[in-house]
Order: sequence, then C-alpha cells, then structure tokens
Amino acid sequence: MKLTERVYFWGRLALCALTAAAGLAAMCETAHAADPASADNAALLKRGEYLATAGDCVACHTAPTGKPFAGGLPLATPLGNIISTNITPSKTGGIGNYTYGQFSDAVRKGIRADGAHLYPAMPYTSYAQVTDDDMKALYAYFMQGVTPVDEAASASSLPFPFNIRLSMAAWNMLFLDSKPFEPDPSKSAEWNRGAYLVKGLAHCSTCHSPRNALMAEETSQDLAGGAVGPWVAPNITSDANSGVGAWSEAELVSYMRTGHATGKAQAAGPMAEAVDNSLRHLSDADLQAMAVYLKTVQAVHQAGDTQPPATWGKPVSDLEDVRGVAWPADVNQLGGVQLYDGYCASCHQAKGEGASDGGLPSLFHNTALGRSNTNNLVMVMLDGVHRQADTPDMLMPGFAQLLTDQQIATLGNYLLKRYGNVNATVTVDQVRALRAGGESSSLVGLARAGIMAAVLIVLGIVALLVVRRSRRRASAA
Repeated sequence: MKLTERVYFWGRLALCALTAAAGLAAMCETAHAADPASADNAALLKRGEYLATAGDCVACHTAPTGKPFAGGLPLATPLGNIISTNITPSKTGGIGNYTYGQFSDAVRKGIRADGAHLYPAMPYTSYAQVTDDDMKALYAYFMQGVTPVDEAASASSLPFPFNIRLSMAAWNMLFLDSKPFEPDPSKSAEWNRGAYLVKGLAHCSTCHSPRNALMAEETSQDLAGGAVGPWVAPNITSDANSGVGAWSEAELVSYMRTGHATGKAQAAGPMAEAVDNSLRHLSDADLQAMAVYLKTVQAVHQAGDTQPPATWGKPVSDLEDVRGVAWPADVNQLGGVQLYDGYCASCHQAKGEGASDGGLPSLFHNTALGRSNTNNLVMVMLDGVHRQADTPDMLMPGFAQLLTDQQIATLGNYLLKRYGNVNATVTVDQVRALRAGGESSSLVGLARAGIMAAVLIVLGIVALLVVRRSRRRASAA
C-alpha cells in the first residue's frame, strides 16, 4: 500500500472512530437526560428550594455580609442574642454530616445531631407541622443544592439558666407539639394548604403571636400580635377592628406578594424582609390559600380598637402655612407642622395625600397611623422603609440621625392627630427605648424563674419514677 493510500486509510479510520465516539456521547447525554432518577432528583431539589424559601430559612441563617445559609446573624431576644448556625452542607462548618433523621430532628424537634437542644428562636415548634415528604425534599436541597461554607458560626452565649440547653427539654415537654400537620376533612383543599403554610413553614405565629412568661406562644391568642424586637407584628386574626377581618383576600395576597396593599398598609422592618426573602416568591395559589385561611382564623379583639386601623383619618381641607415662621433656637421646640413641612411634605405632599399613582402612600387610611400601638410608627420614622434592590416598592429614609427623641415624639403626635388614630400617642420615653433596640421586658426574670421551676418539676418527676421503680424491684425480690 502506497504512503498516500495508508494516510487516507488511517484518516478514514480515525474519522469513523471520532464519529462513533461523538454518537455514543450524544446517546449517553440523551439517555442521562431521559433518566427518570435524574429528573426526579432535580424536581426534588427544586421542590426543596421552594420549601426552604417558604420557610424563609435564609433570613435568619445569613449575616448581612455573609454567604447564604452560613449563619452568624445575631437574633435579638429578651434573653440575649442568639447566633444563627451554619446550615450549609459543609462537613466541617455546617450540617454536611447530618443524616436525614438528624436533620428532621433538628428542624422539627429542635435537637441537634450531637443531642443538644436548640433554642425556640429556631421556629421548630412551627416546623414540627412539616410533612415527611416535604422534610425529605428540604434535606435533599440543603445537602445537594446549597453551596457549602467551611466556617462555623460563633456560639450563642446566654445568661444562666438559658445557657443550659438541657433546660429546653423541660420546655419542649410543656410546649412542643411534635405531630405533623393533619388536614381538616371538613375544610377545602385550599384552606388546608393555607393552614399548612401559615402554621408550618411560613411560621407566622412565631412573630404574630404573643408569648407567655416562659417565652412560649400563647395558643389562646394565636396570631393576635407579638413583639419582634422594637417592631410590632400586628394582629392578623379575622377580627375586623384589631386584625385583618376588614381586608379582602385579594388585599392580603397583594400585601404578601408586594408588601403593599393600596389604601391600607406598606410592609416595613421584619415584615418587609419576610416579603422580600420569602412570600413574594411563593406561587399565586399558595398565597391565595394563605389568605383564605387567615380570613378564618379565630378572631381576637383588643380593647380600645373601635374601628379598622386603615379607616382612620381623612383628607384635610386646610393647608397650614409655615412660610416666614422663624424656627426656635432649641430644635426640640419645633412644632409638628414645622417638622412635617421640613421632613415629610416633599414626599407625602402638603396635605398628606401622597402620590396620585400610589407610589408614595397617603398618611390617612394607613395602618401605620391607625393602630393603638404606635411602635411601628416610631420605628418607620427612625429606620425608614428599606426593601431589596430588585423590588419595585417605595423606599423611605430613616431620620434617626436627624431628629431627636422629642422631635420624633412631636412629629408622631402631629401625624396621629391630623391623619390617624386620634386616641393613640407617642411618648419621648417610648422613642428613646425603641431607638435603643426595644422597650425593657419583664419576661427575662419571669422566664428564668419559670425555666428553673419547670426543670425542678421534671427532675422531681424523674426522681419519683426512679423511687417507684426501685420499690417495685425491692418488693419483687
């Protein structure tokens, strides 16, 4: 065979081999794409991601400048700061060594892989409602769909006796219902889906329910309002005056989707974070289901609430002219109208009507000015309204660095009397406490005494059982 013929022969042979290899690779890719196991796993991970979003896990387990789910965020509680943990699949800094059973116990029972108890700042009392199937999807997502971060978060350091995690065993015996959600057969599938989300993954009661002396949610006051640091999570029961009974389902869905309900409310503080991190990413069907359920929650009425918060105030006919009025030498002597003209009128308009397109809300018919508890009004003036960069909602600057406690109180009372609930007030002491992070709470002392009492009771019961068993053995012998 001539040289040219040999070159031609080996070239054709190589070309055939390459073509066959390419065809084989294509066949492999096609087979892999059609592999039911691979498709099922991808669907499982996607479902787990959706459930983790519904649970708003990223909000607590991500520090402001940290990596997603790497922990390190200080969570303020009346008992002290609790540092969130790293829940990435890192085997050195996170939960990468957790089995499914250990993961489930941590999420639904508040027990870590090493047997130590979690604090209920981790809402495992709500996550206990999560079904087994959803828990498996969450486990798959956190083990396969989250980027590992090999740095453990700092440990929490609470005062005695709360630093003894074993004390949470007694707390769990009293307050943890570990049974997963059971649908109510007398209700619709939509209602049950909403109940499952509100009670479970969305853990609405964690913020929106008051707590007793042992820091457990008061089940008789479910969703009747609670404190979140200096902010107030309002009553969201079906009561028309104290809760959301006067809201339509469409308004509730809009608020959860965008943080804005026209003519009623705008989300700020922790609620704005919940909307941005979690609620706005849920499906329309799930938000509608939650709204359907919330409209049926047992009504809880607070004394003094004589009308729905969003119905207070009305357009004002007079325009107070402050032109030419000299400001006093002492800024704390400024009147409400002067403060409003200087800091509010440019956005909310001279008569408080806001922007005609709704981009800037009116001050009348606004829950921020209609509630009896004025903490959120103060916090909005101090901190403003901040949303994530990819949200279209309005923003508001905070005035904590510009206005004194007296000025905030003066402005707040002016707004209430002119545009809002005329029976509500703002005090200088209130502003000072909220600026410092929240009003002092008597729950610390009560909780300490309660936990100690609960521990002693449990130890007494254990001792009694041991004595009875010993007597039975002795009599049997």
